[in-house]
Formats: sequence, C-alpha cells, structure tokens
Amino acid sequence: MNHEHIDPSRRKFLAAGAAGMLMAGMARAQSPSPAAGAAGLAEILYPGAVQNGRYVLPDLRYPYDALEPHIDAETMQLHHSRHHKSYVDGLIQAEEQLAKMRQNDEWDQVEHWEQKAAFHGAGHFLHAIFWVCMGPEGRRGEPSQALARRIEQDFGSHDAMLAQFRRASQSVEGNGWGLLTWSIPAQKLVVLQARNHQNATQWANIPLLVIDVWEHAYYKKYGPGRADYINAFLEVVDWADVSRRFEAVAGLA
Repeated sequence: MNHEHIDPSRRKFLAAGAAGMLMAGMARAQSPSPAAGAAGLAEILYPGAVQNGRYVLPDLRYPYDALEPHIDAETMQLHHSRHHKSYVDGLIQAEEQLAKMRQNDEWDQVEHWEQKAAFHGAGHFLHAIFWVCMGPEGRRGEPSQALARRIEQDFGSHDAMLAQFRRASQSVEGNGWGLLTWSIPAQKLVVLQARNHQNATQWANIPLLVIDVWEHAYYKKYGPGRADYINAFLEVVDWADVSRRFEAVAGLA
C-alpha cells in the first residue's frame, strides 16, 4: 500500500484501529484466564484426577450424606472410598507394569496390562466427573443460557434430552455409564452409552454429564430399580458444573 496517497483522516483511523488491536492483544496476554492452558482445561474437565503428575483419588466437594435422600451416604462412601480408589490403584499398577515392559523389552503381558490401563483409566476419569456433576441442594440450579440454547438446538428441548439420557442410561448392557457429551468433530451435544467404562462408545467426545449405572452405584438403596436411581440422580445434577464444562470445551467461556 502506498501510504503517500492515503487521506490524513483515513491514516488516523487505520492507526487507531491497529493500536486498539495491539492493546487488546496485550490485555489478553497479560490477563490470562485462570483455566488457561491444557492443565487448566484438564482441571475443569476431570477435577482432582491428577495432582503433581500422579493419579489420585479426588476429595469430594461435599459430605457423603449431602445428596440424601436421593443418593444415600453409605453408598456414596463405599463408592468413592473403595470403588473409585480401586480404579486409581489399578491404573497406577497398569502403567507401572507397562513401564517395566518397556525397560526390559519384554512384551508377553502387554495385552493384559493395556486392557487394565483402559478399564481402570476410564473408570478413574469418569468418576472424577461423576462426583462434581452432582451437588447438594442449593448448588443444582439450571443449565446456563449457552448450554440451554445448545440443548434445544441439538435435541429439540431439555425434556427431550433428558428422555434420551434416561433411556440410554437405563438400557446400558450390564455395567456401564450414560453420558451427555460434546462431540469435537461434529460440534454438537450427543448422548452416549459406555459399557464397562470404555466399550461401546465414541471417541472424540468430551463427557459433560455422566451417570454411573454399575450396580454398586445404586443397589443398596434402589435394588434392581435402575430407573428409579436414574431419576434420583437427575434430581441432584449440578447444572452449574455441567455448564462450566460445556462452555470450556465449546469455546464459550
């Protein structure tokens, strides 16, 4: 561009625009979001699952009895302190065994330990979401405007999404999970099932709302009544947490 032939007022406009963009960029660089970067995103998506590079059992954000009468305290305690902990321990053991195989260049047990890593790892990370997408009364609320609009766009209505979520969770074969996810390639919300944590589901989807429908999650209170447990779970969903996760992965935060 030949700047000699630009009108002086036009030159001032261009300079002001360039300066404005520069200042805005500097402001963003100097005031990063607390959740900026991969580590921050991981903490939003899978809170407390990894600390200082180690897999850990995350602390609950509320007492074991905080979800009564919908989810009983004894089930919560056993589920968190025993079942979830077993997935953490299993994942650590599997990765340690795989490291030994690499060190010794001995691979006869690789299939076994890869399966263990997939099973326990999926269990650990899904549970990290499960605990925080529930909350005591006063924390539950409603989906954010952004999430509510997206649910209506992708499912027709909030009730239609919940109907699919209920049915998918109830009909999981054997042990597994129901999940409301964000599809990265399709850029839309999708309800999925997962069997045994990691099977019969899609990759490239980020879990936003998850329900554990293994029997250990509900049998003590609800017996074989999985549908009753699912309805109870939906009474304690912390929609603020689900919305925060959605907005992080959908680029709306």
